[in-house]
Amino acid sequence: MKRLFLTLAVIATATIFHGCQGDDGAPGPQGPAGPNSVVFEILQQDFVNSAEGYRIYGTFTNEIGGDLFDAETVLVYRLSGTIDAQTPIWQLIPRTIYLDTGEEVDYDYDFSVEDFAIYCRGTNLSASPEFLNDQTFRVVVIPGSFTNKNANRVDYNDYNAVIKAYGIDDSDVRTLLPQTKS
Repeated sequence: MKRLFLTLAVIATATIFHGCQGDDGAPGPQGPAGPNSVVFEILQQDFVNSAEGYRIYGTFTNEIGGDLFDAETVLVYRLSGTIDAQTPIWQLIPRTIYLDTGEEVDYDYDFSVEDFAIYCRGTNLSASPEFLNDQTFRVVVIPGSFTNKNANRVDYNDYNAVIKAYGIDDSDVRTLLPQTKS
């Protein structure tokens, strides 16, 4: 009885695997384009003093034609200087800068699917207007499908590593115009 059962099991298995042959069929139609990573730049912007403190505020609506998707990630980098005319130095925020005077300046940001805000706070910002005026930022939007499936850890502190890891072409940076009202 055991031998008969074993023989039938082997025959059934061979029949199942033998039946999995045949043509693959014609390729299906091209699917819709997936979400793309994008880089925006906020150029030489002054922080506006509002009820929430000094901030730069805006939406993504005009630049991407609507709101962000729920799973998208937004990273914000501040231009802290340059090595030469072609090599900017980008610092990921949030960031705290400790000044020689003992004061500190804090940059932070938040975002939702509809808007974003970049904040500047500090112990004595009126004494350091260079941290409030003429600031440039890069805003990197990464689709959630990329951030969830990336097998290699990306150093988000390194702007160039992020651009490379997500295959972003930052030669075509779009300008992001913030709101001017507080």
